[in-house]
Amino acid sequence: VQLQASGGGVVQTGGSLTLTCAASGGFFAMYRMGWYRQAPGKQRELVATIVTSGNTNYADYVKGRFFISRDNAAETVHLQMNNLKPEDTAVYHCNSNSAILGQDYWGKGTQVTVSS
Repeated sequence: VQLQASGGGVVQTGGSLTLTCAASGGFFAMYRMGWYRQAPGKQRELVATIVTSGNTNYADYVKGRFFISRDNAAETVHLQMNNLKPEDTAVYHCNSNSAILGQDYWGKGTQVTVSS
């Protein structure tokens, strides 16, 4: 499975960005898709995940501001990020995971920088 993330950039505090992850080479509908982020000097952390049925899970620090969605036909997953804060600055990585298939894939990240 190949994952290609896009949509990162520089935005001011309070601004919005939408990240997109395009998947190819696998059975997209079988994977739980997720976004994770890693800030300089910190460990990678969960942002949000979405399963095939559409059920979502969010980290507390993004609840109510970020929204994850997926399009199984287009094999894409999106992360709408609103009311961005400087602490959201990080490299955002797309992940696809299937416990049934025993597979876990990561794409190259996209940089999000929120200026104060």
